[in-house]
This record gives sequence, structure tokens and C-alpha cells, in this order.
Amino acid sequence: MTVTIVEETRPITCRAAITGGVDTHADTHVAAALDPVGGLLGVAEFPATAAGYARLLGWLGGFGTVCLVGIEGTGSYGAGLARHVTAAGVRVVEGRPGGPAGPAASGQV
Repeated sequence: MTVTIVEETRPITCRAAITGGVDTHADTHVAAALDPVGGLLGVAEFPATAAGYARLLGWLGGFGTVCLVGIEGTGSYGAGLARHVTAAGVRVVEGRPGGPAGPAASGQV
């Protein structure tokens, strides 16, 4: 049996689908960028301001095409960011808060 290895050549215009996840706080938001299979590409912190929202979305976009952003607290600390990301045409989903006091700790997942 003969095996031939063929390298994939993709044009520069082909960009990976990126998923973002954001842990929101009153003054700052911490974002993580994930590749199409869930691999961590990077983590960064941004101010919870309009300028910070733009920087966060731009940072995610530096890794590829942002297809989805999970935001914790879209009804509170993440509300402004959720509006900004949605206005940019990116799908937003509500991220469930984690931590030891969350549903996972009591086995309710």
C-alpha cells in the first residue's frame, strides 16, 4: 500500500471560524478566543467601556472570523458588550455563570 501526503493549501482570504467567550465584571471583561475545535488561542482583558468593547471584538477578529460570542451576564455587566457584538452582526449567546456556587456544584447540570 502506498500513502501519499498532500498538504492543504488555503488562500490567505480563508479565515478560521472563531468563538469568543467573555467573563464580565463591572470594570473589566476577560475574553477568550477559541479555534473551531475549542482550542484556546488567547485570553485578554478589556475595559468595560464602548472603546473596550470595540477593542475586544477587534482582538477576537484578529484570530479569524468571529462567528459566535458567549457572554456571561447579558442582562447585567455584559449588556453593553452584548449590544455592541450583536450590532456588529455576530451571534451572541448567554453564558451561564460558573464557579463553586453554580449549578454544577450541586449536580444540577
